[in-house]
Amino acid sequence: MNKSELVDELYSKNECTKKECRELVTSMVDTIMETVSKGEEVRLINFGTFKPNSRKATVKRNPQTGEKIDIDAKVVPKFKAGKGFTEKVEKKLKPTGEGGYKAE
Repeated sequence: MNKSELVDELYSKNECTKKECRELVTSMVDTIMETVSKGEEVRLINFGTFKPNSRKATVKRNPQTGEKIDIDAKVVPKFKAGKGFTEKVEKKLKPTGEGGYKAE
């Protein structure tokens, strides 16, 4: 599902215009990004937590040349699914045993 499809789904379930739904989705995403970029967490009960996550500097190797590549330390966004979200996915999808999944 992409942003347009999400807006369409919200529009079908709520009493608002598509424009209002689009503005709400955009505002929510912008607010989450702005909050996390300030170093704060956004917790949505039963959905999940968005937060900044530090990665240490490291040295990797180019698999084709064997050359060392220095990777700088950085802070990246992280999402951890909440209990309700996790349980819903576990209930609706089953692993195939080949690294994939199928809907029940």
